[in-house]
Amino acid sequence: MLIAERRRRLLEQVHDRGYVSFRELADALDISESTVRRDLRSMVDEGLLAATRGGVGPIRPARPVAPLSAPRAPAGGPDADLAGGADDGHGAGGGVTDGGAKGRAGGGRLPAEHRADPVPDQREAIAAHAASLIVPGTAILLGPGRTTTALARRLGGIEQLTVVTNSVSVTQALIDLPQIDVVLVGGALRRSIGAVVGPITEQALQGLRGAQVFLSGEGVTAARGLTTPNVFAAATDQALMTAGRQVIVLADHTKVGHDTMCQTVPSDRIDVLVTDTAADPDTVRRLRAEGVDVRLV
Repeated sequence: MLIAERRRRLLEQVHDRGYVSFRELADALDISESTVRRDLRSMVDEGLLAATRGGVGPIRPARPVAPLSAPRAPAGGPDADLAGGADDGHGAGGGVTDGGAKGRAGGGRLPAEHRADPVPDQREAIAAHAASLIVPGTAILLGPGRTTTALARRLGGIEQLTVVTNSVSVTQALIDLPQIDVVLVGGALRRSIGAVVGPITEQALQGLRGAQVFLSGEGVTAARGLTTPNVFAAATDQALMTAGRQVIVLADHTKVGHDTMCQTVPSDRIDVLVTDTAADPDTVRRLRAEGVDVRLV
């Protein structure tokens, strides 16, 4: 399939269906998920798609599907700043824009770590339990997000540890802990999620392995596992998942039972889910039936 035809069909799928995963798009077009991710990045950069609550959607006002050479949406336009956002650092706003000058000046959404935490007690309880799962002397991987950053702040009591991360806030939390070796992988900085993402990051992670990987996102269901509305963070989270022997998902109750656009960790790859006691009981039951070790704290 020619590139132009493939991208035209991707654009049609987004316009017609809107809320679809990489796998669904790949299946619809009979192409690989990596090709879908690469094409979506290019189409966002060219202004053919815009960030929405679901991660990616049509530019407003709506454009005809056929023209693939439409001009880039102007900076600071209606799609430059996104309503909503992820409390755990994976929101749609970080997925396709850096926030721009408007965001830094206060007109757009702030990164999650700078906004009021809606579940501070639950988040700290989840982080504390996650810290208890770490074996000193091993190497672990930490993805971006409020909960993984809260976990990083609790690693001071561990004698020796190597932490691989793409998160700026996780790095900052560990910078004064000399007993912890920090490996900060490179890549393109997405300021609105405080993390580096993209092909460089994914390639760097391919050569690394850790005993455990700790990830957060915006949704956890039995059907699709861990999901995020952020197309860029999703690919990097998948690379983090592949690098960890044990996959541990950290998600407060507001994420459990919620589904978003991009699958990052299928439920059969989640070894442990640490959540709080307010999590939806039916979703917890279904996850346990899928073989996930659900810890309620």
